[in-house]
Formats: sequence, structure tokens, C-alpha cells
Amino acid sequence: MKLTDLITMYENKKNLYGDKAYLHVSQIFEEAREHYKNEYLASPRAAKLRAQGKTPDAEQSWKAFKGKNFEKLIWHVIDSELGSILNLRCIPGGKLGRKKISPELGKVYRNLLVRYGQWSLLPDADLVIYEPRTCRVIGIISCKITLRERIAQTAYWKLKLASDPLTMHIKGYFITADEDEDLVKGLNNPKVSRNRIIVEHELDGTYVLHEVEESEKVKPFPQFIEDIKKVIVK
Repeated sequence: MKLTDLITMYENKKNLYGDKAYLHVSQIFEEAREHYKNEYLASPRAAKLRAQGKTPDAEQSWKAFKGKNFEKLIWHVIDSELGSILNLRCIPGGKLGRKKISPELGKVYRNLLVRYGQWSLLPDADLVIYEPRTCRVIGIISCKITLRERIAQTAYWKLKLASDPLTMHIKGYFITADEDEDLVKGLNNPKVSRNRIIVEHELDGTYVLHEVEESEKVKPFPQFIEDIKKVIVK
């Protein structure tokens, strides 16, 4: 089971459900789960662990695979639209931390730095959107299966970016499958979750891959590209 398999599964869902394919992303991973675990248990890595007297943990390996490839699948889904419709580029945030990067990414790197006195750090971001002609950073995205994985950290970096005139224009977005259903209930519901409160007040937009009670800040996933268009127009 590889990323290419997940992309093929998504494209198949897109053929079946069209614009509603995003509602089936969690289903894609559920369908891939047992296949991945069986492959893992039959792999040389698992055999090596058994030879060392250890028990291969297929579930733990699956969780790592799922988290890493959820981000990559989202990148696949939005990258072509950002490029073809908006003339923007989207890259994994990890690319900016490499020792050798292109002059273009070097400019993006400098435009995204958060200053701490004499030090500067890159904010944690799964994906970075920028305008290739100017290397101006448009926004950073965290892509997580659930909000509990990194919502507070995402909010922190958004606040740091907003506190500096050089980076205050950079948007902070969150894209999630919300498998814990933290976002199902809106702010007017007495049982609203703390994570819903955080995303409503600290982030520029949170986009969900299932049905959700919408607001100005929490929306279905397809609205993401439309909101980026509004930012570019400004």
C-alpha cells in the first residue's frame, strides 16, 4: 500500500461521487487499513522484528502511514487547482527545512520566518502556499486526521505570524477529516467542543471532509479553493 494506491482510490471515488468525493476520504483510509496491515506483517521489517524476539505492531505502523499520507493526499487534491486556477504553488513545509533549496524556495523561506529576538524559526506547516512570481507566502496549512493531533500548535503559529507586520498577511488554515467529530457541533450548541472554539477564533479557515455545521471559519472542504480566491483578489 502506497500513496499512489490512495490517490487511485480517491480518483475512483471522484468518478463515482464527483464534487462529493471529499466526504469519502475517511472511507478510503478505512478500506486501505487491512490491506496495509497485512502487507506490513508480511514485510522484511516485521520479519526482522520477530527475529529479534519482538512483536510487529501493525496498528502503530498504520497510524503513522495514515497521518503522513493524509497530508500527501490533500496536497494531491488541492495542488492542481491552486496551480491551474490561481497560479499559486503549494509545497510540503518540510522542503523549506532542507540544507539545499532552490533560490525560489530560499525567498519563500525568508518570507515565512518567525522572529524571536536574535533568532528566527520556520513555523510548523504541513503545506505552504505561495505566489511563485514574488515568492510571497499566502498561507500555511496543517493537514490532520483529527484536531487533537495539532490544533493548539497550529493556532500558536498563526498568532506568531499575525504578531509581526512582515508576516501578518499569511493565513493559517486547517484541513481535517475530523474523525473525532470535534467540529460537528457549532458554537451555539451547549456541547460545543473546545477545539471548535479554538478554530473559530484563532484560525483563518478550517475545512472538513465530512458534513459539518458551517460558519464563517468552519466549512466543507470544497470551499477551500474559493476562500483562497478571495485572498488573492484582495
